[in-house]
Amino acid sequence: MLCKRSVLISLCLAVGSSLVQGQDQNKKGSSQSPVDSGSAPQRFTQEGVSVEFSANSVSTGSGKTAELLAGTQAVVRFRIADANGGKALTNLRPAVWIDVHELGQASDSRRCREKIQSFLQPSFDRRPTIDLNAYFILALNDEPNISVIDPYGGFGGSKLYTLIPLRSPGADWLMSRDRRKLFVSMPSARQVAVIDTVNWKVITNIDTGINPSRLALQHDDRYLWIADDEASSAATGVSVVDTITLKVAAQIVTGEGPHEIALDEEDNWAFVTNKRAGTVSVIDVRKLAQVSSSKVGSLPSAIAFSGLSKAFYVANEGDGIIVELDGSGRESRRMKAQPGLGMLKFTSDGRLGFVVNGSTNNVSIFDVASGKIIQVVPVGPAPDQITFTRDFAYVRSSGNEFVTMIKIADIGKEAALSRFPAGQKAPQESRSRSMAAAVVPSREDGAVLVANPADKMIYFYAEGMAAPMGSFQNYRREPRALLIVDQSLREATPGEYTTTVKLSAAGQYDVAFLLDSPRLVNCFQLEIAENPSLAKPAGVVMRVDPVAKDEIAKVGETHNLRFRVTDSRSNKPITNLNDVGVLIFLAPGIWQQRAWAKNLGEGLYETSFVPPQAGVYYVFFQCPSLEIQFNQTSPLTLQAVRK
Repeated sequence: MLCKRSVLISLCLAVGSSLVQGQDQNKKGSSQSPVDSGSAPQRFTQEGVSVEFSANSVSTGSGKTAELLAGTQAVVRFRIADANGGKALTNLRPAVWIDVHELGQASDSRRCREKIQSFLQPSFDRRPTIDLNAYFILALNDEPNISVIDPYGGFGGSKLYTLIPLRSPGADWLMSRDRRKLFVSMPSARQVAVIDTVNWKVITNIDTGINPSRLALQHDDRYLWIADDEASSAATGVSVVDTITLKVAAQIVTGEGPHEIALDEEDNWAFVTNKRAGTVSVIDVRKLAQVSSSKVGSLPSAIAFSGLSKAFYVANEGDGIIVELDGSGRESRRMKAQPGLGMLKFTSDGRLGFVVNGSTNNVSIFDVASGKIIQVVPVGPAPDQITFTRDFAYVRSSGNEFVTMIKIADIGKEAALSRFPAGQKAPQESRSRSMAAAVVPSREDGAVLVANPADKMIYFYAEGMAAPMGSFQNYRREPRALLIVDQSLREATPGEYTTTVKLSAAGQYDVAFLLDSPRLVNCFQLEIAENPSLAKPAGVVMRVDPVAKDEIAKVGETHNLRFRVTDSRSNKPITNLNDVGVLIFLAPGIWQQRAWAKNLGEGLYETSFVPPQAGVYYVFFQCPSLEIQFNQTSPLTLQAVRK
């Protein structure tokens, strides 16, 4: 499987060894508080470690005990500390799943371990109700939509989880700090889409300026800054959106664009480049008003802030000058490179600035302490983007399929260069263009994901390899840019691990908690109440059963698969559905087919396919009118044999 869950694999081994050592280990030297109503904290202590679990409605905050309702969002929180001194335990990677508690089954340690071990196995028919270890790969497509790909538990080669429709193709995107909202600029629609990343739905579309493109988000999440990508008018600039009300708070004219935006680390000042005007505008964030504008050079194409020098740096495409500006916008120093400068980015410590040059096919690297260019590194043709991991700078070249890697530790010496092919074709062979990153760090350390729109593929590369380790399909869509959305637990404050989830149907749930070192296994309890405001169809739980048991299909012949759809609560057939989607794939995803099932009446439906080869086929189902996706139903399995 691509992008292996290395942490969870080790946890799986830990659970297995725990089972061998004894099923009642939890009972010795451990304690758990009784289940309280709603989201009251529950505590578990073992091996000198205390774990406190709570879940609180997003609307009520974490300080109140409130009833958790189906279909709403909740913050799940684990506080992990030394049981003796109360010291917070940091840098841990707990694994957590939320799953329906089976009626009549005791919540003992043995069943808890069995449940966790089943989640850790590569199984298509045993998935938790909510996986708090999940992350998604988002592809901003040339079409007006976004692909959401599940790299762990997806279906078939594409692993497509869902597709988010947009009013028009996106140009740039940003995630809020709490990971609950995704903002996407749509130039053709003159709007910015706001997407809820818990349920993957568009919340609203905000009307902005003439041609919204580049986005910037303040460190405090207060305002979203949107640049107009308009060069023919002097009456352009930036729009500022209040992220709470999702309304435009200000529109500030700065001069002829296109524009790039940078903010200082305290969100006091916003610096905006005006490319055709050759100027940089300084905006007071608190007043939302321009306070000054200064000439910086010919065609300023990029701007970035260094947290180390507390200064802004502007790259000028026309004359090849890199200008340093202090916090008030006054020029401090100049560095001479060559005309053709493009993207400018800093390493995480703010010490080294990297500027690509699409005309001379190199990267100029400067040191903010000396204010001098210390190295010029040749790269591939038409470089246009830079991405950093801990050890390397990745430079994408749109003129060929190779990505160049520059080892950061060797900057200033003879640069250690390497490269790898991210596909078969040069990205510029596609008409798809984006200012958002096409190369992004993976969730795994020392690895990146690369979007190649010409190949219509996403590649996974691990440092030290000569070529990508694998790839993700994007269903013939051209991926302009990529984004990683990590919905797993993260350490918000020392020892406190949280994430936001959308609660499932009403009922009793087990919250299965697993920690590798020290080894802890426990199932907390969670109750979700009925939500009277939910529409009736959303409460339907669809179950799919085959009409014929142990069906055998024949390779090369049309096979008609009939199945019955029922409400799993009432056990009554669900009739008159015209949008039952069927996904059939040959394990492990080397062939697949999608189709809409034919309604035969009285809860009976049919789909047909021709198996291309012998093997085991998995059949998944969706129903948009019931808000049920492929990953929410248990699959059917079917074997195909040769005649």
